[in-house]
Amino acid sequence: MTVELREAEQFLYREARLADAFALEEWEALWTDDAVYHVPVDPDADPRTHMSIVFDNRGRIATRIKQLQTGRRHSQRPPSRLCRSVTNVEVLGVEGDDTVVTSVVQILESRDRGRTWWVGRVTHHLRRVPAENGGADLRMAAKTVVLVDSDRSLPTMSFLI
Repeated sequence: MTVELREAEQFLYREARLADAFALEEWEALWTDDAVYHVPVDPDADPRTHMSIVFDNRGRIATRIKQLQTGRRHSQRPPSRLCRSVTNVEVLGVEGDDTVVTSVVQILESRDRGRTWWVGRVTHHLRRVPAENGGADLRMAAKTVVLVDSDRSLPTMSFLI
């Protein structure tokens, strides 16, 4: 079943809010069991054979969340202050069980070292999965973030983009 534009927008805004607030368990619950989270260096390269900034399967997403929750991830002590803006949301179509949605994200990260802008084009694969109440919940089956400056030297990214 296709996801309509307004529902897709609301999902992306909620995901952004949860990530900004470090509501990690709620953010993690937005993923399907077979999810892939990808931030490529080269968006045209195969992530299985080329370097990526992030290339996580569902297990690795869970590990990343656990590491952030321990408080021992020194790159996030104190945690970054983040504010995301999600714009230019478009529903591109359907691929199998997934609705493909694209958007632009702008993230301001504020840390003691200064402020960093992270800007990129995001592609989400959204899928309806059975819910406990008998309905269906919307989840992310895939998220790819192509950063504007992915091919340049980047500062440490230790948060959920």
